[in-house]
Amino acid sequence: MDSQFKQLLEDGIDDLSMSFNPQTIETLLAYHQLLIKWNKAYNLTAVRDPQEMIHRHLLDSLTIAPYLDGERFIDVGAGAGLPGIIMAIIFPERSFDLLDSNGKKTRFLFQVKTELQLNNVNIHHCRVEEHSGQLYDGVLSRAFATLADMVEGSQQLLDGEGRFYAMKGVYPEDELKALSQLEKNYKVEACHALSVPNDEGQRHLIVLQKS
Repeated sequence: MDSQFKQLLEDGIDDLSMSFNPQTIETLLAYHQLLIKWNKAYNLTAVRDPQEMIHRHLLDSLTIAPYLDGERFIDVGAGAGLPGIIMAIIFPERSFDLLDSNGKKTRFLFQVKTELQLNNVNIHHCRVEEHSGQLYDGVLSRAFATLADMVEGSQQLLDGEGRFYAMKGVYPEDELKALSQLEKNYKVEACHALSVPNDEGQRHLIVLQKS
């Protein structure tokens, strides 16, 4: 079965026109195994099928890799570490902080950091509004909050030239309208339509920056 997961992952990476060294592939698969194991007790994700996890979590997270600009990132509402852990595995030279208010999820993230020896990862167990004192080049989120709530809750974390990277499903037209009504000087720098191998659902990455 492990070889089947490896083939699914490698095929998906090929479809994304990406390539990684064998060690990176093994680390991604090791994370996948930890997610399967811990999900049974901790209910980290509603996706139960290990094959679906490859497409809907690992490959879905990998789609944003070409668009990240900077060296220091924070994943707010990190949950099971998506996309933060995936990004940390493929970008060992960059720094990724993972924040979540759910104790079970941060315990899982600590276990992942330890077992996979991810020295570029820091875990924060708190609400995003409580986290301060550090500035980041990018704030990441995946199905965490509306765009307006993301900006309101985590704008204090963003460096002046930094960006919000919000992973969404369908194009979030209503959220963008609500964001435009806030008295915050943020603009949509880019909207990238993402294509996840073997998944027909819509995916978008919204990139926001201060005007």
